[in-house]
Amino acid sequence: MTSAAESLHRNPVSPENLLNPLPFYADLRENDPVHWSDVIQSWIITRHVDVANYFRDSRLSADRTHAFERQFQGRMDVIQDFLRAARMQMMNKDGAEHLRLRRLVNPAFSPQSLDAWRPAIQRTAEHLVEQVQAQGRMDLAKEFSYQFPVRVIAELMAVPSEDRRRFQEWAEPVADFVSPSPGADIMEVARRANDAMRDICNYLAEIVEHRRHSPGNDILSQMIHAQEGGRMSVDELVSNAMLVLSAGHLTTSDQLSNGVYELLSHPEQLQMLRENPGLMKSAVEEMLRFSPPLLFTQRVVAETFVLHGRTLRKGDMVFLGLASANRDPQAFSDPDRFDITRDSVRQKHMSFAFGPHHCLGAGLARREVEVALEVLLERLPGLRLDEAQTPRPKCESLLFRGFHSLPVKW
Repeated sequence: MTSAAESLHRNPVSPENLLNPLPFYADLRENDPVHWSDVIQSWIITRHVDVANYFRDSRLSADRTHAFERQFQGRMDVIQDFLRAARMQMMNKDGAEHLRLRRLVNPAFSPQSLDAWRPAIQRTAEHLVEQVQAQGRMDLAKEFSYQFPVRVIAELMAVPSEDRRRFQEWAEPVADFVSPSPGADIMEVARRANDAMRDICNYLAEIVEHRRHSPGNDILSQMIHAQEGGRMSVDELVSNAMLVLSAGHLTTSDQLSNGVYELLSHPEQLQMLRENPGLMKSAVEEMLRFSPPLLFTQRVVAETFVLHGRTLRKGDMVFLGLASANRDPQAFSDPDRFDITRDSVRQKHMSFAFGPHHCLGAGLARREVEVALEVLLERLPGLRLDEAQTPRPKCESLLFRGFHSLPVKW
């Protein structure tokens, strides 16, 4: 029988575990790798081998919309616009339907396509740094990390740059609904997310109709071309354009702050990178492994099965622990050491998920973090944490982690 103290220690959304979840992850990996949490009424899977295997197992479904339907049974009007779009997004599809939608968007995220956008990514990073360079200090989370990815994705989709702030205002309520803070008014959170989903889809529908008459080489034009070929409905096009737009900046913003913080907190690693820029790609992979912006991803049990002696029943929610898998000593040597020379080819982190649902935007995110670091280190050679001001981490949610504020100076 679980003691009260043990239950408190294993509360995934306690203030202590939200602030520093690493001891919680280590405990579960060692003692209860398939853990049922009464607090969140879900399973938590923490070992690297299990997380990797169950990203590829058809007994776990990516369709989380049914969980929302059960949660709001009798009040479906509150989330009807959110659900209408979510049901059509590739991230909530399994099998052939997921593959159909993903194949239509894949060409826009091929290595060749992304390499062609690298100069635009570089210009965006340089412009942001030029705006603050003379100040000698900035809040990196607010003045760089939060601005950079949304400007990049806006350019790649060729939507008006003046609307980028609106994208952020729409995307944040959706993220809050997917992973609400403990104690939040869930009905109010749901209403805000529903309104945001409706507004962004209406906005994108107008952009799509305009783009049909003036196509370009941008991501949205490529998606429209696929839709006009009869392989995707108009509603699917708009819903997945919304997914690309919002997912294209939220997690990357946090990853930038997380990565810079780790690099500046490990001066010997920073010096190594300055002396050997050829380590940049492995440095980015280590940042992704060591401090990912997405701690878990969710699945729903589609068919009852047993794992490590625990019975996962159809309809149960499962949290696959990306951050925990990244610190598993069975998968990584000395996993709690930040090491930019780590062999990321042999030791695979889970930060972009795995298998069929491996993150579509992984290549773009890697390039953005790489370019951002190159520009920051070149233009701000004395970059360091501002010891006079305390960073403020973003740790109110079980899923997302980043910084509200990250003061730096040079």
